[in-house]
Formats: sequence, C-alpha cells, structure tokens
Amino acid sequence: MAIMMGKHDTEVFGKRKKPNLSMLQIINMSMGFLGIQMAFGLQNGNASRILGNLGADVHELSWFWLVAPVTGLIVQPIIGHMGDNTWSPLGRRKPYFLIGAVLCAIGLVLLPNAASVTQMFAANALLLAVIFLAMMDASVNIAMEPFRALVGDMLPKHQGTIGFSVQTILIGIGAVLGSYLPDWLTKMGISNEAPAGFVADNVIYSFYIGAGLLIISILYTIMTTREYSPQEFADFEDGKEVDKQESKFSDIFKDFAAIPAQMKKLGIVQFFSWFALFTMWVFTTSALATHHFGLSPEDTHSKAFNDAGDLTGKLFGMYNLWAIPFAFLLTPIAKLIGKKQTHALALLCGGLGLVSMYFIKDVNNLWISMIGLGFAWASILAMPYAMLIEVIPQRKMGVYMGIFNFFIVIPQIINGLFGGPVVSGIFGKQAMDYVVVGGICMLIGAVVTMIFVKSEDETPKEIEEEIKQVHF
Repeated sequence: MAIMMGKHDTEVFGKRKKPNLSMLQIINMSMGFLGIQMAFGLQNGNASRILGNLGADVHELSWFWLVAPVTGLIVQPIIGHMGDNTWSPLGRRKPYFLIGAVLCAIGLVLLPNAASVTQMFAANALLLAVIFLAMMDASVNIAMEPFRALVGDMLPKHQGTIGFSVQTILIGIGAVLGSYLPDWLTKMGISNEAPAGFVADNVIYSFYIGAGLLIISILYTIMTTREYSPQEFADFEDGKEVDKQESKFSDIFKDFAAIPAQMKKLGIVQFFSWFALFTMWVFTTSALATHHFGLSPEDTHSKAFNDAGDLTGKLFGMYNLWAIPFAFLLTPIAKLIGKKQTHALALLCGGLGLVSMYFIKDVNNLWISMIGLGFAWASILAMPYAMLIEVIPQRKMGVYMGIFNFFIVIPQIINGLFGGPVVSGIFGKQAMDYVVVGGICMLIGAVVTMIFVKSEDETPKEIEEEIKQVHF
C-alpha cells in the first residue's frame, strides 16, 4: 500500500516533513509483529516446559533461557546498524523481516521435535533443544528490531505513542493466540501428556501453527507497506544530504558512547522491568507446580506438571489479553498525567500483580494477578519507545533501537546466571518466592521512573493533537 502524501501534509516553508499515516497504514506496517509475538508467546509459555520434559532441572532453567538475551545482545545492534545503512529494492527494514521470519519458522518446527531429531542423529535431546532455541531467538531478534525502527522511520514523532500502542495491541493478540493455543488443542482432543523424554502433541502442533501464521503476517506487512527512499529521508532531514561515508561495525561502539541521557535513565527502568519479566517467564510453571499444585520440584513429567504448564500458557495469554484494552488507553492517560507517570503507574500495577500470585491460593483466581501484569506489559512495549524516539536522531534509529535492547537483555542475562542458583540454594527450589522478587523489581522500576526519568516537554494539547491527526 502506497503512503498517501498530500501537499498540505508535506510542505513546511519549502521543506518536507513526514506525513501523518492513517490507522490502516500503521496497522499494516506492524502486522508482522502479531506473528512474531505469537512465536514469542509459544516460546515463553512452553520453553521451560519443553526443557523440563527433556530432563532439565529447575535450577538449570534460567541458564538455558540465557540463550534469548545473549542472542538479542549480539543480534539487535548489528541488525539495527545494517538496517540504517541498507537501501534495497525491497526496502530498508523489510529484508530483515523476511529473513528473520523464515529462520524463526524453522526454529518453531524444530524446537518441540528435538527428541525426534535426536533419534535420527544420535544427539542429546536437551542440547539440541537449546540449539534450536538459540536459532529461534536469534531469528526473532532479526525480525523484531526492524519493526521498532520502522515506527521511527515512518511516523512523525507526534504519532509515536500511537504507533507503538498499535504494535502493543497486535503483540497482545499474537501472544494471546500463542499462549492459549496448546490449551485449545487439548480441549479439541489432542494429548497434553508427554512420554518421558518427549514433548506433548498439543505443544508440537501449536508450534507448527505458529510457524505458519508468522510467515503469513510478515508477508502481509511486506506487501502492504512502502518504505521511504533515501532521498525522502534526506528531505525529512531538512534537505541534508544522505551520509555517504562508508559505515563500519565499529560505529556501533561510538554510537553507544554517545547515547542521550534520557536513554540512559530509561535504560535503568528497563533493567528492573525486564528482570521481573524474565523471572516470570522462566519460573512460573515451576512456581505453579510447587506452590499451587503441591508437586515436588523434581516432578517434571506428570500430568499435574503438564497441567501447570497449560495453566502457565493460559495465564500468560490473560495478561496479554488485558494488555490490549490498556494499549488503547495509553495515549489518553498520557494526555492527562504525562508519559512517565503513565509508565510508572503501569509498572506499579505489574509489580503488585506478580507479588499477589504468592497470596492467591486458588488457581481459578490468578486471573486477578494478570490484570496488573497486562497493564505493565502494554506500557513496557510502548511508552519507553515513545519517549525514546524523541531524543534519538533519525539516521541512527535502527542502531539506537538495537542499543536500547542492551537494557532489556543485560538484566535477563544476570537473572539467567544467578536466578536458578538463588531458587535452588536460597528458596529451596520454591520458585514462587523468586517470582515475588521479580514483582519487587518491577515496583522499583516504577519508583525509578518517577524519580529519574525526565518529564516530556510536550503539552496535553500536543498529545491531544496526536490523537486527532491519526486519520482513518
């Protein structure tokens, strides 16, 4: 779909500005995120379960989950840098969408089938699962980073909050599908019981469906979105020439050294937020199995353990479901109280939601905890980026989005290294206690947001204009 630009939208004192995009155009350019997040939802809800089925102990889980943040730490800045300096017939960011989607789909097919592949190649099933997980994580990062940069590329800054909010809504829909899919298949008669050393059929078939929808959604974005040309970007830069200097990977380190102060402050908030999220994703299945189902930490194969795995997927689907309506409210709330106050409030709700899981004994009432987590998740996916694009240069949009990912993956790496030993050595393998620690970290993130993050300069009137200028 071509980007419609009227003369009144593009001329300001003889210089061009980015045109406002319609809601349909914003949805089209972010549709691929639905498929990416469906894959991410399947991974978050089932990776610990798959690894447990294949023989991983609870204290090892966080080590295996290190694959995701380590690949993100390496891949996203490189992909961002390459995207900033890519001008192909397909576009600037779209080539990376396609490559990442194809590789991720392959990983989705292989990960739950690690035991079957083991029989073919006489390899260790758990080791193969970790390799396939690494492949999937690297691919997700290849596809995910350009979508963040694309919002900064295509939208004027006053539409940034709406752009990332639309992404959050699509992320929520994809995650709900991915999180609930194994349980839906179980209700359709597909077994959720896993023979020792294998993965349940409902999980395997869910990953197949996720792979197909990922490819379809990415292709939809590629076919319906036209990226700006180098000359158009030059015009948006007040007529400046596009930088012809040959780029080097070493420039990433120079860019990192020059990150804006606001980005550093947002990075501290991201640290505590993502430490909490990683805790939840890794340890919820074990936490539910021991704290709510009364199982031994060593039980990773019984029907009750797999029921806890199914419940984890449903709960993760619930918080993503709650994130969808809250994403619609982000801009109006920011109009009333400001962006940083909106984000702090959301993190407060998320922290209380995680802590409450310890005190809610009836699993049928755990949906209450997911409300607060849904609010936090919606804001985490939108507000930091909406504040970030106001302070980073257009020509460095991709690399700075990739560098910003450092503040997401580093807390996950730290948690991955020490989380398992803490659960095993300090909490006696009772993972729910560590989930509470994650909740406290999210509460700290709310406090840091209020104290350290600079208030935005925009006025409520300007935010109101942002809402009105999205035309349908």
